[in-house]
Amino acid sequence: MALCLLLAACDQQRTPEQVQAELLRKLPVTLHDREGWARDIQAAFAAQKLDPSSANLCAVLAVVEQESTYRTDPPVPGLATIARNEINRRAEKFHVPVLMVDAALRLRAPDGRTYAERIALLRTEQELSALFEEMIQRVPMGERLLARLNPIRTGGPMQVRIDFAERHLRGYPYPMHGSVRSEVFSRRGGLYFGIKHLLDYPTDYPQLLYRFADFNAGWYASRNAAFQQAVAVASGRKLARDGDLLAPDAAMDHPGATEAALRSIADTLGMRAADIRTALGKGRSAAFADTPLYQQVYAIADGKGAGKPLPRMRVPEITLDSPKITRTLTTAWFAQRVNSRWTQCMAR
Repeated sequence: MALCLLLAACDQQRTPEQVQAELLRKLPVTLHDREGWARDIQAAFAAQKLDPSSANLCAVLAVVEQESTYRTDPPVPGLATIARNEINRRAEKFHVPVLMVDAALRLRAPDGRTYAERIALLRTEQELSALFEEMIQRVPMGERLLARLNPIRTGGPMQVRIDFAERHLRGYPYPMHGSVRSEVFSRRGGLYFGIKHLLDYPTDYPQLLYRFADFNAGWYASRNAAFQQAVAVASGRKLARDGDLLAPDAAMDHPGATEAALRSIADTLGMRAADIRTALGKGRSAAFADTPLYQQVYAIADGKGAGKPLPRMRVPEITLDSPKITRTLTTAWFAQRVNSRWTQCMAR
């Protein structure tokens, strides 16, 4: 740990010119506008007051390489089919009649083609997202019918979620000339919000592997997956270790599996159901580890262990669900792939 602190301190004393020089050494030599990539990465670190250590710089480059191979808007094979299927799926989810969606897609755009014809020719997510935003503005009742149906939820060189960017606009260092969505699809915006998602939250993880897992599964998912393991030990119930502690929109009389397991030992914990719910609501923040719930569960689970404390972090067990993925992949696969790229970057 002392060595890590020493290295971080040394990195913090480097000049911007030295950081830029390191980035240029580590960025692919064939990359177009390497100086621009280095500049945008440095700007994001500076705006967020993050340590531009070699480890952190390589963490960013590893995610960029994994998610986009340094392309701001990478093409997606079979995008038209993926888009139509996802539009229909989201229409069903939000109770929008598919017939109305089909009617909207049959309308003609200003260039004379129908929107369905234009979708069929798209190659990248940015093109699809921009076309969908155009439809929302031009199609009758577009805001009401289509606003929630845009199938593109991530974008940019780090494939960061657009709703994450919308929640973390404060401190964004660039003038906004369009929507948050359009900023995410730019190199500067995609890097800024991707770096924020990867690095701009406090953890005591001993390895970046767990941050890479969190990048895929959400802040503190690795800590929360370990907590679910402790809940399983303490309660004697089987639980998924997916890092989601509180089921979305769960009513008090229909709790999710993790919450239900905790309620089954509420007397042992000395907590009411409402107190358990309140604590679980902090599951995506650092504050959760300071709650009596977190501490009580580990006290019980550690006491049932084999003479040693349970781990406080583990890679979540999640099968990735995306219309762009054509084979079975997991969060562990993602984290390990990025970690391998990080190791290679550190060796350069």
